[in-house]
Amino acid sequence: MFRAAAGPAAAAAGAGAAGAAAVGRPGAAPTDRLAAARALADSTPPLAAGTAVRVFATLAAVAAEDVALARTVEPHLDALSVLAQAGIDAPADSTWGVFAAEGPGLQLDAHRTADAGPDPFLLTGTKPWCSLASTLSHALVTAHVGADRQLFAVDLRHEGVHAHDEAWVARGMPDVPSGPVDFRAVPARAVGDPGWYLHRPGFAWGGIGVAACWWGGAVGLARVLRDHAAARPDSELLRAALGAVVADLADAEDAVAGAARRIDATAGAAATAEEATATPVEVTASADEATASADEDWALLAQVVRSRVRRAVDAVTSRVVGAIGPGPLTSDPAVAARVADLGLYVLQDHGERDLARIGRIVLERGGVAW
Repeated sequence: MFRAAAGPAAAAAGAGAAGAAAVGRPGAAPTDRLAAARALADSTPPLAAGTAVRVFATLAAVAAEDVALARTVEPHLDALSVLAQAGIDAPADSTWGVFAAEGPGLQLDAHRTADAGPDPFLLTGTKPWCSLASTLSHALVTAHVGADRQLFAVDLRHEGVHAHDEAWVARGMPDVPSGPVDFRAVPARAVGDPGWYLHRPGFAWGGIGVAACWWGGAVGLARVLRDHAAARPDSELLRAALGAVVADLADAEDAVAGAARRIDATAGAAATAEEATATPVEVTASADEATASADEDWALLAQVVRSRVRRAVDAVTSRVVGAIGPGPLTSDPAVAARVADLGLYVLQDHGERDLARIGRIVLERGGVAW
């Protein structure tokens, strides 16, 4: 992982993550995957300027072993990164999700109470696409506060939380239920001011982390093709498919690794700015983000990376499935699960709609060299 584009340190981090992915797919319970997520959190730093290469390599290595595990690990690590940026400690042994999606006809509202304690808000309404809500202990949830959206930390074990796992009928990641959740007067703690979560550079950086998982999932699928080609060295079809997949994955890796380097470079920029001041100050993740925000259109970069990786994943999946035929898809549970899991996961990219978003950003703000 990142062997050519981002250096040996990232490859070593990825190799360690692959060991944690030994819970494997299929057959592992959500609780086993959450235990692996907690273990990875102990050895993986929060995503910030200076850690992006390591974090993205770790996510990709996990997904190369088990897509469903990566789908569990990524939001847990993302939530811990957001909490770290906000200066909030996560409870010991907690497991986290991030629920920020919106859906037609559904809305979650936050109302301030007279309580002066740590949870002065109550959440009421319904939130869609809440992965593992019935299994996790906590989540970061966006809710409407008037005309704004704000991030809140909630304890999912509260009696006012009701997860609709029965609504999840997907064949991809069937044991990562992502149905809607009802909140009825659930105490919540504000994480940042209104708008902070969605407008900080770290929001875009987290979106690139998801793309790193997609890329890693495609790497795992490509390994299936490589094994088939090695077993049939006389097959020109398999060799040609493998060569095309190598090129597709190189494009995806360049997109993710290039973004990681640009994120990490902002740490050096922040340090240089500190050295130039008369009174040195500690460089924190938030300071890095302030420097980064002035120099990059992170929303554009994140969307371009995600769209590039989506194209590569679609191409790899098509080539691998076409080359190996229906046999492994009907007789090998691991291969069948990987194809189904990855196919669903990558739909977090919205295809033409997200390409239109890139075009809109370029027309409004520029951002391309030509």
